[in-house]
Amino acid sequence: MRRKDWAVRLAALLSAAEARPFDVRHWNCAGFALAAVEAVTGNKPGVKVLPSLKASADSAGFPRIAPAFARPGDIVLAGDPPRLGVVVEAGRAVFVGPKGLTHAPLTECSLAWRIG
Repeated sequence: MRRKDWAVRLAALLSAAEARPFDVRHWNCAGFALAAVEAVTGNKPGVKVLPSLKASADSAGFPRIAPAFARPGDIVLAGDPPRLGVVVEAGRAVFVGPKGLTHAPLTECSLAWRIG
């Protein structure tokens, strides 16, 4: 279930992360995705660290959906190498980048998970 104030909480997370650069130990795509799920639902999901991001994300138990149907607050997988991000508006997602958040169209995503 999404919190009633999920949009405000997600916006606060995005604002705080806007200029926060990637750090392999402290701020990576998995940490960003977990923070987004917590902002949207109020709960930090249990996730198993598995050999791939796709498998690790699946372990949280959220249903997979096609990226074209993802809505703000949903988690997406994109890129080569793969990275997790969060949908911010229809057709666009953000990802942790070297100098802060980077934006990409959902057409670059291969998979999404419905959150709440």
